[in-house]
Amino acid sequence: MKNNKANYLIVGTFVLLVIAGVVTSVALLTGRTGATDDYYAVYDNVTGIEFGTRVLYEGFPIGQVEQVKPIQEKDRIRFRVDLAVTEGWKIPADTKAEIASSGLLAAVTISLNAGKATDNLEPGSQIISAPSANVMAAVSNLARDISSLAETDIKPLLSNMNKTVGTFGDLLDAKGAALIEDVRLLIGDLTEQTPEIVDNIARFSKKLNVSADQFSKVLNPENVEALNSIIDDMELTTGNLAKLTVEFSKTQKSLDILMGDVGSVISDNRLDVDRSVVDLRHTVETISRHISAINQNLEGASRNMFEFSRQIRKNPGLLLGGTAPAEKAQKNDGQK
Repeated sequence: MKNNKANYLIVGTFVLLVIAGVVTSVALLTGRTGATDDYYAVYDNVTGIEFGTRVLYEGFPIGQVEQVKPIQEKDRIRFRVDLAVTEGWKIPADTKAEIASSGLLAAVTISLNAGKATDNLEPGSQIISAPSANVMAAVSNLARDISSLAETDIKPLLSNMNKTVGTFGDLLDAKGAALIEDVRLLIGDLTEQTPEIVDNIARFSKKLNVSADQFSKVLNPENVEALNSIIDDMELTTGNLAKLTVEFSKTQKSLDILMGDVGSVISDNRLDVDRSVVDLRHTVETISRHISAINQNLEGASRNMFEFSRQIRKNPGLLLGGTAPAEKAQKNDGQK
């Protein structure tokens, strides 16, 4: 009896240990080994996400998916995924939750890519969701795009190519012989004109050589030095013109000041200026009234001066107040 009880005890203990090991293993596999904090993320597509899907933080398992449920948001349906994360795990506020798969045959997981924010999310907060990085989905989208491309672009392109090739074949059948004959004639003309073309190219090359030699002579060291001297003189002239412009500006300013001073003087002595103008007008009018008499007097004076100079040339002694000698006076009377 005691042996049976001992056997039952051993078997029961073994069964309990096996059950505990299974529960522990399942807990370890699912990441539920203790208290957790709840978070959630919202996705447009949750392919492969279900209860028990692992949650990884930079590749390290920290929890699992607890629930996936649809929600209505802005006239469309999205999906809320509730996450159970190890209690006390620090998740930066700008962390992104991405549906990812590490390989073609690997299970889908929710990968938390740690952000750089210094503040952390509070339990129950929403984690920013990121587009799915599922390789199979990307391959499926690529296959769909290739199929669409083949239907909409490649097939019409092949059809157009077939039509073009057929049209080109018909053209060769109808006008191929004439086209070949035209090409043959063109080649013959080019062959006949080739020597003349070569000669023209040779003459043109000689002319270029002559022009290059003349240009080299023009650009000899002496001419280059002369050009440099001219350029230096032009630069000096430009500098002098700039200085002259500055001096002209100063002179203009001085003239402006002078004109301002003259204007001020005239304004201050306007009465005297008016009187001077009136006196000048009176003087001019007096001169104009007596100008005829003045002209007559000037004309008589010029005649007297002419006669005086003639007498002086004949007898310079008149300057001393004497008269002409008698002999010379008689000779002069005889000559007359």
